[in-house]
Parts: sequence; structure tokens; C-alpha cells
Amino acid sequence: MTPNITNKVSRSLGSAVAAIAAFGSLLSAAPVSAQGDLLVAPTRIILDGRRGTEVILSNIGSEEATYRIGLELRRMTATGQLVEVETEAANELEQAALSMVRYAPRRITLPPGQPQAVRISARPGAELPDGEYRVHMSFRAIPQQRPITATPEESQGISIKLIPMYGVTIPVIIRHGRLESTVAISNPQVAEGPRGPELRLAITRSGAKSTYGELRVTRPGSDDPIFLARGIAIYSEVSERIMQFELTPEQTAAMKGQLRFEYREMPEAGGAVIAVVDTVLG
Repeated sequence: MTPNITNKVSRSLGSAVAAIAAFGSLLSAAPVSAQGDLLVAPTRIILDGRRGTEVILSNIGSEEATYRIGLELRRMTATGQLVEVETEAANELEQAALSMVRYAPRRITLPPGQPQAVRISARPGAELPDGEYRVHMSFRAIPQQRPITATPEESQGISIKLIPMYGVTIPVIIRHGRLESTVAISNPQVAEGPRGPELRLAITRSGAKSTYGELRVTRPGSDDPIFLARGIAIYSEVSERIMQFELTPEQTAAMKGQLRFEYREMPEAGGAVIAVVDTVLG
């Protein structure tokens, strides 16, 4: 999230929720992402090539706003960072993803509190090999042109005004054919980090299918997690993702003895267990 938007979001959230309620059936199980004055839902799209879907944009600001919609390529690193990839450097999977995704409109102007849908579909070619293809859809604010006024002091020299460019980016994943993945959790431990105790572990993945879910740590006989991290993606280009999470004093104290580490699908996707390991931490 971009800093200094919390107050904006809280002031405008009431009108945004009312506007988005009209699309309740679509958004009820989908997370919402906010950036600047823009709300986007869902934050993750999966297509199978047979039918399309919609993303709902809502302007939660007090002024009309215009957004440019486009496609980007990004690759995940072992630490979970998404690195932008230039079109010229795209591999075959990335080039195929760019060529098959269709969307409209490509530019949208939203009055305050009014949502609008962006239609998205994918058209895999007949000879497309089985696999997972991914692009990232971006929604970038276009700054409004405003008249330039100068104070007497500014008129004597050069004045520069920086205008922030707000935007949201979401993954669009196309799955073609029968895809599987094998996932395992390895080496969970509590270690001292730069800012205090951290939970460290690795999740390994093989196969053509990416995974997305939440990490839960529980004690034997209890379903209530002592630690929970949601929205963990491991994309198909990554064979191992190394993770570090800062722990509160209460979580640190609880991370001892017999523990179960589970990587599960998100609750709205069914919550199925993807990987699990039982271990003892000292």
C-alpha cells in the first residue's frame, strides 16, 4: 500500500461499500485491494479459457478519476518479490499469455462512489501446450490536468510539483489442460531477525500449477492458529519460496513444543490442505 492513504480510505469507505454492494454476488468471496482512491475486486483472476469474468473498480475518492488499464509481465523470486519483465525478454509462456488475454475497456473514468466492471477473457489457441500462463493486469491513475499558479517567490525561479501515480496490479492466470503440483513445507524455525524474533521456513513446489493460500500454525488438539499469514502465492516459475515473518512476543512464546504447520487454500477457495508438516520447536 502507498503511505498516507489510510485516512482517505476510512473517510470514503462507507460510500464505497454501498457502491460495491450492487455487485455483492461477485465480490462476496473475493478480497478487495485498495490503492489511493481505487478499490479493485477480486484481487486474483483464474481463467480456464471457456468463459470470462469481470473485475469491479470503484472510485472511493471525492473527485472523478480516470484509470488506464494494461497488461504487465512479472516473475516471482525465491523471496516472493515480483520483478517486472520487459516484453522483449518474455519467455514463451509469457508471450502466449499476453497474446491470449482480452479485456475491455482499456481506459475508464469513474465518478466518486460509482463502480464499473472490466471484462476479461482468454482465448487459448488450438495448439497451445498444457500449462499455466500468467499476466498481471494494472490499473493506473491518470493525473488530472490542473492550472499552474505561482506565488511571487516561485515566479523568480523554478518550481517543481510531484504528482503521485497510484495503481493496483492483480494476477490473471490461465490454466490450460490437466495441471498438478506437489508442495512441501521444510525447516520451520524461530530465529532472531533484525527487528526481533522471526518465523522462518521454506515451501517447495514442483509441477506446472501455482499455489495460493494461507499458512497456519496450530497446537495438537486445537484448530485455533497461534500464527496465521494469508495470501501466500507460489507461482509456477518458483521451485522454492523462502519466507520470514516477524513474530509478536505472544507468538514467539507460543512457538514451542509440538506444532503443526499447514499451507492451505484460502477459505473462499475451500480451505483444502496443500501441504502439512508436524515438528517440535525448542
